[in-house]
Amino acid sequence: MNHVVLTAVIVEAKPLRFTPAGLPALDVRLEAESQVQEAGQKRQVQVAIRAIALGAQAERLARQSLGSVLKFTGFLATPRNVKTVVFHIQEFQQD
Repeated sequence: MNHVVLTAVIVEAKPLRFTPAGLPALDVRLEAESQVQEAGQKRQVQVAIRAIALGAQAERLARQSLGSVLKFTGFLATPRNVKTVVFHIQEFQQD
């Protein structure tokens, strides 16, 4: 199953746009930093990831301020003709 839960900071948001089908879409960049256990050791990890929200979630996310820390849920996908992973946001809430 491709299911991601990530608490992250919104560090960049492009203007709200509309897909050719008329759906609102918002492209953002998220960053997260945390400490995790790996192989019995504590490890400091950081991640920056491109993300997109569609529909009502895009409209809600567009109202959030840069620097907001939110808990996002969604899935990962690789768009056609692109070699990077994009996090598709399906839900988010205050952490």
